Amino acid sequence: MRFTTCLAAIALAALSVPGFAADDIKSAADAPPPPPIISVTKHKGSFGGQAIAYTATTGETYLKDKEGKPLAAIFSTAYVKEGGDKTRPVTFLYNGGPGSGSLWLHMGAFGPKRVVIPNARDDGAPPYPIIDNPESLLDVTDIVFIDPVGTGFARAIGKKEAKDYWGVSADAKSIAEFIRTWLSENGRWSSPKFIGGESYGTTRSVALINELEGQYNDVAVNGIILISTILDFAAPAEVQGNEMPYILNLPSMATTAWYHKKIANPPATASEIAAQARAFAIGPYAAALLKGNALSAQERASVRSELARLTGLSESFVDNADLRVTPGRFYKELLRDRGQTIGRLDTRYTGVDYDRAGEEPDNDPSFYAIDGAYTAAINSYLRDDLNLKIDRQYVTIGGVNEWDWKLADQKGRDGEVYVNVAPYLGRAMRENSGLRVFVGQGWYDFATPFFGAEYSLGRSGFDPARIQFHYYDAGHMMYVRPEDLRKLSADIRAFIRAR
Repeated sequence: MRFTTCLAAIALAALSVPGFAADDIKSAADAPPPPPIISVTKHKGSFGGQAIAYTATTGETYLKDKEGKPLAAIFSTAYVKEGGDKTRPVTFLYNGGPGSGSLWLHMGAFGPKRVVIPNARDDGAPPYPIIDNPESLLDVTDIVFIDPVGTGFARAIGKKEAKDYWGVSADAKSIAEFIRTWLSENGRWSSPKFIGGESYGTTRSVALINELEGQYNDVAVNGIILISTILDFAAPAEVQGNEMPYILNLPSMATTAWYHKKIANPPATASEIAAQARAFAIGPYAAALLKGNALSAQERASVRSELARLTGLSESFVDNADLRVTPGRFYKELLRDRGQTIGRLDTRYTGVDYDRAGEEPDNDPSFYAIDGAYTAAINSYLRDDLNLKIDRQYVTIGGVNEWDWKLADQKGRDGEVYVNVAPYLGRAMRENSGLRVFVGQGWYDFATPFFGAEYSLGRSGFDPARIQFHYYDAGHMMYVRPEDLRKLSADIRAFIRAR
């Protein structure tokens, strides 16, 4: 039975009860929602070599209208060091999707506990160990993990629908409102502030900085942490006639071929093969693609040979693809002779398809290898360790759809719009001389290739002296590799300390 039909039936039944008036139904519908669900617990741990006592506060924060009526409940988990230092840095973190909860960064990288999973292999079946995480950043900053509406336990309430928050600008506005509310409720307006996200979370970070420092300019930010960056969705768009995806993807193909030992006489490091691929991509390869049908046979042969060497593919395959190998074809073709496919989020992961034929893999082995462990970990940790009492299911990813990709200043345009939020960041840096940017990229990430991040942040309008690039020997979620978790944590810890 539909929910509205149920309400009608209840209303009719209520009217037949002596002494029950229609006004009672209206007052029940207008009754205020219950108080936000919140749990507060005390803990101790060792992070960055320091013993830290901290308070964990997990639960809902209501976003309200002008009359004070709740419209949405943002879910968050905040870790605050005991002692009440109001000038201690605070860092707001979230994941991407759009439509992903913050469980990946929370339980994989920077929370005080993390889930243990095998590196570059399937996580199998439970149990999944949850252990102390000495790489958490709690020695240098308080941390607030945020789940936007439609992710985690966050939801729309009152007269709002979840889809009202599902868009680049609407999402950023809601997170900006949450941050302002959190700063006020916790007396932290004087604290140095950092915001950061992974994947679409980097897009959110830059849309968010526009909300925080743009029109109202009321929340100055010290630093933005971009992990697996995607800011310009036009450049990598796989549409006929757009040559940029092939240029930007080539270095990631080269590092992947190097990792899987598909390159003859390889250099010693992924960094070296990446440098070779960058030079070829923006030189002979870009020139060949731009020449199109005017490319001479001699030039084509030269480019085809080097492209095959760098990608680990045969010259005939590269030729049949007209020098333009899409990522999906690459995932299937690189290890076809071994009967394996490779991952998209992390090309170190391999999978086995139903058969060896076909153009693209059946699934992404680098995602299905980790999702079970993270989902189990966040539910177990919040409900058991942090004593959260809630009867809803935690939405990890996939619950958000029909995302509005148009920016607020693009409303009214017809047709498909490819978002590029990078100019927001350039303006924020020009208008806030204290704003610095951390960029962390994995060599084996195809969801957000490292050369794409370099391209977005290497154009006019940015101060390169305030942008740090760091590279890791893993993929999109580089912290699944223990060595890179330690490196990522150390790099960001130094970034925060250098404010």
